[in-house]
Amino acid sequence: MGGKPPAIGGILETAVYVDDMQAAHTFYGGVLGLERMVEGDRLFAYDAGPGETLLVFRRGVTSEDIETPGGIVPGHHCEGPSHFAFKIAQADLDAWRAYLPEAGVEIISEVTWPAGGTSLYFNDPDGNVLEMAAPALWPNFTG
Repeated sequence: MGGKPPAIGGILETAVYVDDMQAAHTFYGGVLGLERMVEGDRLFAYDAGPGETLLVFRRGVTSEDIETPGGIVPGHHCEGPSHFAFKIAQADLDAWRAYLPEAGVEIISEVTWPAGGTSLYFNDPDGNVLEMAAPALWPNFTG
């Protein structure tokens, strides 16, 4: 195997698996204010920022391949809680610190990273671990 791999343009989708789709929509669409772009029996898709999509799948209904008019989507699933982070501006950190508890969401941890960024950790209704992350956190997320 030789050569350099082609460029990757970023992460287009990230997924979370839930048991209660309505509770998930109340949380992601209501509490977090994400716009739902797709609503179906097995998944909701939310606008999570420019060119980024959060997929919320009903747990247990995506493990089998699914045939679509455009081709076969391979089965996938997740057991137990998963994790992902939302990017936020440093200037919005205090607003999120105040808003989440006001919205009934407990901040379970706050971490200040060696590079200077801060993360707020909390759970969705299914116990997935979510993070609001302000830069700098990673060398490629500085502001």
